[in-house]
Amino acid sequence: MTQQGAVLQGYNNELVKCIEDLCMQKEELNKQIQQAEEEKNKLQHEIQVLSEQLECVCENLAQKVASRNELDKILAETEAAYMKILDSSRTLLNVLKKEVGNLKHTPELKTN
Repeated sequence: MTQQGAVLQGYNNELVKCIEDLCMQKEELNKQIQQAEEEKNKLQHEIQVLSEQLECVCENLAQKVASRNELDKILAETEAAYMKILDSSRTLLNVLKKEVGNLKHTPELKTN
């Protein structure tokens, strides 16, 4: 019976050692889980900050694009109006030259 008690004691010792090993593995795994959760929280916070920054940049960009589009429209309208002024000026100059030419052929101007 003593031999059986010794075998049983040996099994018990092995069992206790296995349980202790499992507990140590669990503790190590808990540390790793805690580190992973901390890293996850840190990354989620960084993502939130970056998302907010991205939103601000996108809004700013949209405002600038809208302003540029408005300037493009104003420039196009101004250039079109300026071209009309140039065309009117050319037409006026041509009419004036023609009238001056007609005046030179008038007899009253030749005698003066």
